[in-house]
Parts: sequence; structure tokens; C-alpha cells
Amino acid sequence: MSQEQTSLFDIEKINIELVRTTLKSVYDSLEERGYNPTNQIVGYLISGDPGYISNYQDARSKIQEIDRAKIVEILLNEFQNNNK
Repeated sequence: MSQEQTSLFDIEKINIELVRTTLKSVYDSLEERGYNPTNQIVGYLISGDPGYISNYQDARSKIQEIDRAKIVEILLNEFQNNNK
């Protein structure tokens, strides 16, 4: 007799990984274009103005797919977890 196993997905972990990979991709694109990625991303997160993010490699579209508040929440949780 075989037992069927239900796959469990941790949506929060998937969301966190999505934010990580998106930020890494956007960061790399901005850096490649000669921008200061930290300043550009912070400007976007604070103001909501997508003009801070270059269209290069679809960076602007990628970062706009994620709620800014969710990005900040995950960054703060990462900071907290890394400083325990």
C-alpha cells in the first residue's frame, strides 16, 4: 500500500524568497547601469516614485510587482534575524 503525501507550501517563505531574488536582480541591474543601487532603491521605497528604478533589464517592472510595505517588512525582519 502506498501512502499519498500532501506537499506543504510555506507561502511566507516563498514570498520572502521572491522579494530577495527580485531585490538582488534590481540591485544588480542598477549597479550595472552605474547607479548607486542602495540610494535608488531607498528612494523608491520612501517615495513610491518608480523613476528611481531604471527600466534596464525590466528592473522597474520587477520591483513594482511587490508591495513596497512588504519589501520593507521583509528587510526589517532580515535585519532583526541577522542581529540576534
